[in-house]
This record gives sequence, structure tokens and C-alpha cells, in this order.
Amino acid sequence: MLTSFANMILVTGASGLLGLQLLKQLSQTSNRIRALYRNQIPSFLDGTQSDNIEWFQADVLDIPQLEAAFADINYVYHCAAIVSYDSQMLETMMNINVEGTTNVVNFCLDKHVIKLIHTSSISSLGKSDGNLISEKNEFDEKEAASNYAKSKFESEMEVWRGIAEGLNAVIVNPSIILGEADWHKSSSNLFKIVHDEFPYYTQGASAWVDVEDVANVMILLMQSNISNERFIVSGFNESFKNVFSLIASCMHKKPPSILAKPWMSEIVWRLSYLKSKITGSIATITKETARSAHQVAQYDNRKLLDALTFFQYQPLEKSIARIAKYYMSKIQS
Repeated sequence: MLTSFANMILVTGASGLLGLQLLKQLSQTSNRIRALYRNQIPSFLDGTQSDNIEWFQADVLDIPQLEAAFADINYVYHCAAIVSYDSQMLETMMNINVEGTTNVVNFCLDKHVIKLIHTSSISSLGKSDGNLISEKNEFDEKEAASNYAKSKFESEMEVWRGIAEGLNAVIVNPSIILGEADWHKSSSNLFKIVHDEFPYYTQGASAWVDVEDVANVMILLMQSNISNERFIVSGFNESFKNVFSLIASCMHKKPPSILAKPWMSEIVWRLSYLKSKITGSIATITKETARSAHQVAQYDNRKLLDALTFFQYQPLEKSIARIAKYYMSKIQS
């Protein structure tokens, strides 16, 4: 049973994949929760309409709205961010991810918030030197794989600036998050791609984590005496092919079977870019995503497990089976 603070909690980005799961878990306590959304209150998960959740429309770039949202707040989970690898979204992404975090940090300091948990990403970590990537790997903006990575690194710098000014905060760096939400968006789109039997795979690999575990870790860190630290939150290092094949099996679909060579990906992202320019749509495959799909990156999750000795990640197979069942039920209903 989660320990209750019996205080007012603010969750930014509450309508996203991670924000929704945080609300679901936090609603099981007697905490009062103010959930921020920009355009529309979502309805993807049971529990997000609980009596102790107050949905509040506010933009992290709108100072008057944000000031109203921070009224009587004791604890903050900052999840609001845009994940995009499309050049058309660059300015918007940098504004929300960096300037939005600046605003949140400033209000945390001004309102004397007890603690902030900031959601970053493994993309803000430095590249591998042949070993597992850990929290110690230093980020190099010149070698950054994407503008999204730069935005998350710069947002972390704002949190560290706040810490230097007296803010009690912890940064989490989740890997690729798997969970139940809108499968047209973010990492949830992987389930739709596999469901549609996309035939290609690459030899790339990355780290993966269940959204339930990320939300649980954030709550545990909030309740702990841990402060001024950052933690990789990642359950497993696994290849894209193996993850996609597991999803396909759970959804009773054909797994990807054609190896996509790097030169093929270079053609595809250029065609996708050209299509987006002609139609004005968002590119589904960009240079950044095409090239990252061929990279092998493995991450060290031991720091968090050493800090939260009672916590264990769910098995990847169990997580994918649950999430696939959710999406299949949505299709059939």
C-alpha cells in the first residue's frame, strides 16, 4: 500500500502515458491531486476520474495559468514534455521541454514546494564507451543523437540550477516506456506498428521499462529521503527485433522478418521527409529515428536498485502481455 502524504500533489503532463499512470497509482491514496492538461481531459485508464483528482487546464508556458495551478501545492511530478524527432516541431519542443521546466522549477522555488520529481530521459545521458551507459556518462551536445536529447539535457540543467538554489529534487531518466495510452502517440505507437505487421526490423537495441514501474519508482523516490540525485529507470536491455517479436506474439500477429539495412533506412527517412513537406504532415520516420534504430545502446540500472532495495522491475514478457491485451481489447470493443 502506498504511503499517503495527505497533501496536495501537482502532476504536469497528466494526460500523457506516464502522467496517466501516475494518476492511477496516486489516486489509490488519500492525497489530493491536481492534474494538468493542455487541451482535453483523457480517458484512457480507469482511475483517472477519481474523487481526489482535480483536472486543471494549464500550459507550462503560461505563467498566470501555472501560478494558479501551483496554489497550495506541496509536491510536484513534472512529466509535461514533447517527444518529437521532426524538425517542424523543434521550436515547440524546445519551448515546452526547456522553458516549461524553467517555469516549473521557478514556481517550485517560489512556492516552497517540498519536493520535485523531474522526468527526463536516457537520451540525455552520454554515449557509451563500450560499457553500460550509467548516470556518470557525460552528455556532449556536439555528439547528441537528437534535438529531443538536447531538450531533455537542457531541462535537466534547469533542475540542477534549481537544486543549487535550494530546491529538493530528484531526476529520473526512463528508458523506452511501454504502457497503455493512445497508441498513435509516443512509444505506445510501437504496438500499433507491430499490430499492423510492419515487416522490417533492425539490429539495434535499447533499454525498456514498464510505465507502471516508472510511476511506482517516482512515487517511491518522492516518499524517500533521497534528494539531489538522478536515476536511470530501466528494466531491461533488449533488441528491437526481440521486443517487436514478443509484442507480435502477444497480439497474434506476424513478427517482423526482413532485416532493414542502414542504407534502406537512409532512403526511407528521406522519402518520409519529402512526403511531410508536400502534405504538411508530421514525418513518421526522421533521420534521427532511422539512424537510432540501428544503434546498440545498453544501460546500467543498478544505481536505482541499490537505492530502492525493495523494488523490482516486472518481467518484460509480463508487461508486454498486459499491454498487448489492453490494445486488443480496445480494438475488439
